[in-house]
This record gives sequence, C-alpha cells and structure tokens, in this order.
Amino acid sequence: MYQVYMVVMEDDPVVSYKASRKGVMRGEEAQKYKEMATTKHDVFLESFLTVGSYKKLYSYTHLLNGFAVHANSEKAAKILSGAKGVRLVQEDIKMAKMTTYTPKYIGASGVWPLLGGAENSGDGIVIGMIDTGIDPKNPSFASFSNQSKQPPPNFKGMCRSGDRFPPDSCNGKIVGARWFARAGQATGEFNATIHYASPYDPDGHGSHTASTAAGNFHTPAISRGYNFGYASGMAPGARLAVYKAAYPFGGYMSDVIAAVDQAVEDGVDVISLSMAPSSVSPGPAAFLNLLETQLLLATKAGVSVVQAVGNGGPDASSVVSFSPWITSVAASTTDRKYNKTIVAGNGQIFSCGGLSPPTPGDTMYPLALADDVSTDNSTDGSNGCQDPKVFIRSLVQGKVIVCMIVSSNYYQGDNFAGIIDTIQKMGAAGVVIIDRYSGDVDYEYQPIFPTAVPSAMVVDGVDMMNLMEYYENNTARDGDGTVITFGATVRILEGRRASYSGERPEVADYSSRGPNIENSQMQLADVLKPNVMAPGHHIWGAWSPTSDALPEVQGESYAILSGTSMSTPHVAGVVALIKQRHPKWSPAMIMSAIMTTADVTDRSGRPLMARRDVGAVVAATPFDMGAGAINAARALDPGLVFDATYREYLQFLCAVPGVDEAAVRRAVGASCPSSRARWCSDLNAPSVTVASLVGSRRVDRKVWSVGAENETYMAYVRAPDGVAVRVSPDEFTVAPGETAALRIVLNTTAPGNAFSFGEVVLRGDKKHSVRIPLAVYPAAVLSGP
Repeated sequence: MYQVYMVVMEDDPVVSYKASRKGVMRGEEAQKYKEMATTKHDVFLESFLTVGSYKKLYSYTHLLNGFAVHANSEKAAKILSGAKGVRLVQEDIKMAKMTTYTPKYIGASGVWPLLGGAENSGDGIVIGMIDTGIDPKNPSFASFSNQSKQPPPNFKGMCRSGDRFPPDSCNGKIVGARWFARAGQATGEFNATIHYASPYDPDGHGSHTASTAAGNFHTPAISRGYNFGYASGMAPGARLAVYKAAYPFGGYMSDVIAAVDQAVEDGVDVISLSMAPSSVSPGPAAFLNLLETQLLLATKAGVSVVQAVGNGGPDASSVVSFSPWITSVAASTTDRKYNKTIVAGNGQIFSCGGLSPPTPGDTMYPLALADDVSTDNSTDGSNGCQDPKVFIRSLVQGKVIVCMIVSSNYYQGDNFAGIIDTIQKMGAAGVVIIDRYSGDVDYEYQPIFPTAVPSAMVVDGVDMMNLMEYYENNTARDGDGTVITFGATVRILEGRRASYSGERPEVADYSSRGPNIENSQMQLADVLKPNVMAPGHHIWGAWSPTSDALPEVQGESYAILSGTSMSTPHVAGVVALIKQRHPKWSPAMIMSAIMTTADVTDRSGRPLMARRDVGAVVAATPFDMGAGAINAARALDPGLVFDATYREYLQFLCAVPGVDEAAVRRAVGASCPSSRARWCSDLNAPSVTVASLVGSRRVDRKVWSVGAENETYMAYVRAPDGVAVRVSPDEFTVAPGETAALRIVLNTTAPGNAFSFGEVVLRGDKKHSVRIPLAVYPAAVLSGP
C-alpha cells in the first residue's frame, strides 16, 4: 500500500545554513543552496529505495531540509529511518478545514484612522493565506487606487497562473499565488477537473477567509440579488499571498508544510491557517509534530502564525492547535441578528429565522401543508419538499407551503437548497419550514442562507404547534381527508435587514475548548489554549461561485459561514495592523499585545459567556475564550508586552514531561540550551497555566514597556479558587523601552479536582491595563517536615 512520508534531514535548511556567521542566505546564494539540497534529496532516495517504488513529492529547503515521498511499502519508512543523515520520519496525516460587520465589532475600524485610513490599513504587510485558494475575480480582491502593481519590497513570491487563474490575477491586492496538491494527487483524491490545477478556489473557504483578513474596504456583499451590507477585511490595505493546500476533501500535512516553507521563503509577514490536523499526532508531545515545529521555525524567522483552535467544542481538551508560539483562535458570536416574522390570518405573530424577501405587498396568502398539495402515491407524502414531481402544481401555486424537516438532519438529510428549488419551480408564494416533531430548532446555531423565495423557519416548538393548530382549524377536508378549502392565511415579512443588539459576544458551542494537551495520551499541558477569541459565527465573506460545497449559495460571490476558520482571519488581519504600526515587534510581542488587552467583560462590566450543549450558557473561562475577546484598538497600544525568543521556546520544549533532548533534536534540529527551564510554565508567556500545582510554584515573567512615557503599574490579583497568589513587586515604574521583572508565586491552599481560574492585572497610571489570565489545577498541599 502506498503511503506518504515526510523526511527531515540532518543538513541545514536555507534559514540555518551559515546563519551563525553571516545571517540568513538570500538571493542567488540561497537559490543555489536550494538546488543543491534538492539534488542531494534525489541522490539520497536513489541510494536507498528501488527505482519505481517511490515518488518524491516535495523537497523542503527553506525552514526544513527534507522531503515528502510517496512510497509503496512501510518498509521504505524503516529503511529511511535507519539511514545516516536522517533526523526524523513522520507519516503524512490528513488536515481538516475549521469551517461585513465585524471590523467595527472588534474595534479594527477604530484604528484605521491612525494608519492612514481604511485603504492604507495594513499597507506594506503581506498575509499568507494557507487555505483552499482564492477567486481572483471577487470584488473583495480587486486592485484599488493606492495599490501599485508592485508588491512590498521584502516580498519575493510569484503568481502561478492556471485554470480560472489568469496571469493578471495578481493585481496589487493579490501579490502571490501558488498551489500544493502532490499528496492529494498521490492518494488519488485530487481531481484537476473539479479542484483546479491552479490557485483558484474550488471550495469557497479560502476566498472567505482571505476577504475576512484583508478584503477591500466597503465592498457590497450581494447574495441572491440583495445587498446585505458593505464588507471590509480587518486590514483592507494589506496584500494577500495565496498558498492553496486544502481542498473540498481536506488536505495533507505534507502539502501544508510545503506551503508554509514557500510562504516564509517568499517573505510573508503573517500566516493565517484555518485548518489543523484531524487528530493528535503520535509521539512524546503534540508540540513536536512536524507542522508545529515548522511553525516554530516560521516564528523564529519573524512570521506571526495564527491558527484555528478547532471546531470540536464544547468538549473539553478538543483543541487542535497546541504550541505556545502559535496564536490559536476561538470563535464567538456577534450582536448582529436577522429577524424574520410571519403573521397569521388570526393575528398571531411567529418569530422565525430566514434570510429572505417578504411575500409581495400586504396580501395574506393561503397556507397549505405540503402533504395536502401532493399526490397520494408518493412514498413519503411530499417527500420532504425535495421533489417537484410529487406536487400538484395547481394546488401549490400562489400559496405558502409548509414543509416539515427533521431539524437534526439540517446539514445532511433535508437539503434546504432542494426545498427552496422545489418551491420556486412550483410557483408557490413562499415556504414555511417546521420541525417534523414540533421540537425547538436552534436556528442561531444552524447555517443560514439567503434565498430569493420568501421563506421562514419556525424555531420555537410551541409556535410550530400553534401554527399547525391554526392551519387545521381553518382547513376543510372531505371524508377521505382531502382538503376542500384552504382557509388559513399568512404573510412572510422581510428578513434580510440586520439589527445590532449591542449584546456581548458568546463563545460558540462548536469552538474547541482547553485545557491544552501534551500528547495523544491526553496529558494536560502548562500552555493556555485557546489564546484569544474573535467573531466566527455567521460571518459574511467572499465565496467562489463554482463551489458546490454549499448548494444553498452555489453561483454566488458572497456567503455567510461559521467556524473557527472564520475567527482566525479576523486575528490575522489585526496582526497585520499591529505589524504595520510596530514593524520591529516580534511574533511573541504581537501575541502578547492581543492577549493582554482582550476583553473579558462587556461594556457594562458583565462577564462574557460561553455556550455549552443544548443551548446552555455559562460564564466563559480561559479554556473557552483564551485571554478574551480581541480588542484591536487596545492591542495597538498595550503598554507592556511579553516576549519570547527561539531559545526560550527550546527551553520550553526541553521542559515538557516525557520529552528528552534526543526528541527535541529530532524535531527541531537543535539541542537543549545549557540553562534549562524546570517547568513549561517558565516560558515568558502572557498567561500562566499550571496543570498540576503541588504545593508551591514560582513563575517568573519579564515585561517590556512599549508605551510613550514612564508609567507606574500596580498589580491586582484575583486568585483562582484553592490557590494563593503573590506578585512581587506589586508596584513598579518602567520607562519606554525598558524591562521589568515580575515574580508570581502560586500556593495550593485547598486541593481540588478541577482547574480554577483567576487573573493578575497590571494597571498603569497612563491608562494601560495588562491582564494575565491564570489557569491552575490545585492538586495537593505539601505537608511540612
């Protein structure tokens, strides 16, 4: 059986070769080294494997020195593992996608004036989108007046034209585009006819995420002929470099690693990754899988990495983005609502869901249950309103038809697009959708789609019963049950105009939760995940009209989607704004600025909430929302930041329980530093997580002042239950560009059987507020001698 393996060699990649003596190679020297490394990979494979038994898919040369190979037996992996010069062999694994108004909601539009206006916000910054590609014809990616054809000077990428991606696709907004599918081709899943051998987006997902991060300012979001408002990316002036490595069937880590390697070589400033492994990699630590360590090397090269935390919520420890050098993003709701109403002939008003126009005029239209206007010989009455052939056209025309679905099958069995298509073909005035078992429909957490046909979904089980009672009481039938007179009437009101309630964001129920894990044995880690939360629920964005991923929006250029895939590019766009404002800040400093300024309460001081199963809402913890809801305006001026170097990340890896120096060396090609960290919690992170506090632990932190003037900070503590917290010094003054050392001492006072949460807040006298979340499991009290 053929399998893809990723092999990392002992030899240096471009970024490491000669780096200790003269900096990173560039230009012609780097190109020659790449060619030499690629030739060595070919010679190496020819030396150990039989010709015809393998195919090399990629040579990795920039961040890693290695290759991906498609081999016809597991024996090949054993041969390669034992070969001299090989550092690591890892089997390829599947990756999964983590599938307008939001710039204002998170404060991004408030900082655009500081950066020269919306169209200049993010200018000079390139966001690398590793996703399903992009539709270059979408208005969100059109070149505008201040975007020259030339990309920023530090960006050296290129545009690969191809099917539906002509040479002029790189127009100033899009500055680079490539595609990576060799693993998908090797497994036979890639089909050039439907997946396109080019950077073109066959899925829609990549166009949506790209427009959220850096879509053009004030672009009409038109769907089904209606303008739902004007969409803008978080950083409308940023440029996009597109690395297509995911497809409707998912993706493979070997393709994604090739995309990351190319993106960093090209010179992107930010990587947005709305996908993650579909399972935890085997091995001593999740932090050591090949993608995580490659992203560490990207961070070392100065590239900020933003990744979806996953859609496995609300289960605990469902995160799929693990490492402290990655900004892992949770998803929240926003306060934008679409309200739909139907009015019955008896005056009853029913609240519904549905992005659709109203029935024309003030006319009341006859209401008809689908089963009452279909032929008797259909196997399932109206057949779920999926098949026009079962309906009696003369009975359907001009009426509002009631279609019953099983709401739990909303995604699968009952195809909403099929219902709308049937109703439209039969000439009905509209459609009302109800649950077949008169249960509540959690419409807020169902996908929603614009329709051209007046439509409404009744969401409350009691309303469904009342509507059907009204219908039956006003419907005359003969002795066989056939309807003689349809006496019930309804109107469907407008449902496409959004309202903004001012409600606080809630963590979406599907957003993956902490605590973070160290390995596939689910041992808990001293690393906070997620890091931050951003809007991810019912987000408008660009879409590919050729996509058949969602039949409900096929042929449209904009769609409304939900997932941590949608929240991730919000944060990537904010990272671009911060990089533009503070070009010398490291990725760790940018993550710190985002985390320490995040909101944990709404404007009235109420705590943010998280949705659990069956609609339950509880107070959100750092394992739901990370440090809180992103606040772009405050993140540009955080006052203090925490930084972490590559050496400190190595110290962190070397402190992971069960990880020895040999494992670290295999993963990253570097040895443990001579000065060791005792605990993973010693990493200079803008949070403190201790998965097992036995007695006492000292946590040291260092902060840098990025304020404009001297500022005096005072430490305020809200201790987790069962833990005493002491901060020293509890007051300090720091000058611009200077550092201050903090010591946080944690002591178990009451052992428990769960994590508890608190915070340290450093409040400055120049209005800065730096919040450090605490997540501690008080495991035991150490007894005295």
